[in-house]
Amino acid sequence: MQDSTPVLVGIDVGGTKTHLRALAGDTPVADHVRTSGGWRPYDPVAAAGWLARLIAEALPAGLRPSAVAVGGHACETPRQCDQIRTALHLHFDVPALVVGDAELLVPAAALDKGAGLVAGTGSVAVGRRADGTPVQVGGWGAVLGDEGGAAGLVREAVRACWAAHDRGEAPDALAVALLEAFGVPEVPALGAALENVPDPSAAWGRAAPAVFAAAEAGSALAQEVIAAGGRSLAALVALLARRGAATDEVVVAGSTILAQPPLYDAFAAALAEDLPSARPRPLRVAPVEGAVALARSLL
Repeated sequence: MQDSTPVLVGIDVGGTKTHLRALAGDTPVADHVRTSGGWRPYDPVAAAGWLARLIAEALPAGLRPSAVAVGGHACETPRQCDQIRTALHLHFDVPALVVGDAELLVPAAALDKGAGLVAGTGSVAVGRRADGTPVQVGGWGAVLGDEGGAAGLVREAVRACWAAHDRGEAPDALAVALLEAFGVPEVPALGAALENVPDPSAAWGRAAPAVFAAAEAGSALAQEVIAAGGRSLAALVALLARRGAATDEVVVAGSTILAQPPLYDAFAAALAEDLPSARPRPLRVAPVEGAVALARSLL
């Protein structure tokens, strides 16, 4: 049985992996990473059960949470998040909060206000108005959106290769890299290769390194795709500002933008042009730190 020390549980459910961190007071008691397989955010009961099993799996025997905060991938509206939170109360009758995973960035950076921008497999930007109302833009998935994320970059790279093919141009380094990445013999076959996958976001996103390698090899097509991706990410932040969200500080995270300086530089340059008052800052800690900070705020 645990003593009176409160146990804070923060969970970052990403599109690919989930990170749980728990502290008893200020003492770490769990740091658990697993895949996000089985996460179903549009089914509140299933999502809450998934989270409850994760907590039971990660916490040492005899410990129960005193407060739980979750940043959930594809938790896109306050109503959806609140439904998961309500269902989670059936498992743990403690203070709980569920937000979209991008909302972890600002508290993770130890800021009281600001915007969060994620460009990993997908892309999304979030912020809050002065009255605390959340605002989210982007994040519409690989097929229709996620510009500047890995999957969106690959989609736009294929479109650029198709356009070049229609102009009668020979395949350049970008086309060659994509043909190899998707295992097809010619540019027209890329369409079927992209369509015939069970999970477009994951499958397309895995090919993103080919775009950056082609840009480094001198492909003008790849370089323009990356520049356009950076402009699209900056446009998300500018849209937040137009909708009244605080954007003076923009916390940037995501496996694609932080691992690929050309994309970050393109984003930062476009942001300086579109919204000079905004200051981007890469997140240097794990986003789960934001979930822990939110859990602490519940007590």
